[in-house]
Amino acid sequence: MNNTLIKGLQLLEVLASRDGTAGVSELALELGMGKSNVHRTLQALVELGYVVNEDSRGAYRASLKIWEVGARVIARLDVRRAASPAMQWLLEETRETVHLSVLDGDQVVYVDKLDSPEPVRAYSEIGGRAPAYCVATGKALLAWRDKPPALLRPAASPRQAFTPATLTDPAELVRELARIRAQGYAVNRGEWRASVWGVAAPIVDGTGQVVAAIGLSGPATRIKPTRVKSLAGLVTEAAQRVSDTLAVGGDAG
Repeated sequence: MNNTLIKGLQLLEVLASRDGTAGVSELALELGMGKSNVHRTLQALVELGYVVNEDSRGAYRASLKIWEVGARVIARLDVRRAASPAMQWLLEETRETVHLSVLDGDQVVYVDKLDSPEPVRAYSEIGGRAPAYCVATGKALLAWRDKPPALLRPAASPRQAFTPATLTDPAELVRELARIRAQGYAVNRGEWRASVWGVAAPIVDGTGQVVAAIGLSGPATRIKPTRVKSLAGLVTEAAQRVSDTLAVGGDAG
């Protein structure tokens, strides 16, 4: 095991359990660590934003970043339950396959879905993955990231083209994500599978963080450009319902 990581987490746990601050000597004694080791570890945690140095005497306390990280984990665990009623509503309103996705690196993972009752429909699997830059839920999640992922940096290589509609140029993707943020929803215009279009919107938790995206997908013969705007209104309404549930910490069941 990585001893440095273990000691850092132990320091965080000790500081998080205290009402006030603690000094280097006190922490070293409690954890059985050398003072210099404690000091170096604390400085790293301060730099990362997990610990605050209250004054020049070396009084340290845990920051709210621990709570923020924990809240995001809780929201991700709860998001399927919170999203269930909105997903069902969206399915009934549109009769298209509904997805709930989270971001994992440069990919989206489908954590829940409801299949369209139509005989011709979009297919996916719970636990399945897709490149985030060419599906609607993925683009919605990328658009609201605080920091652009590596695939969108100016020096990034062009992305793989899955269809003639796939956006492969990083600069073009950046412009697309800016449009998505401005309009509040993302559209997949046959960029992952040529015959499938999709519309998605982000879900926000109680801390203001985007934790998932809800979207729908279906055959391009049904999700036509003339229908996208009305579908986007329904998708953003569904996303807002889930966000409201997460914000109050309520049980969607």
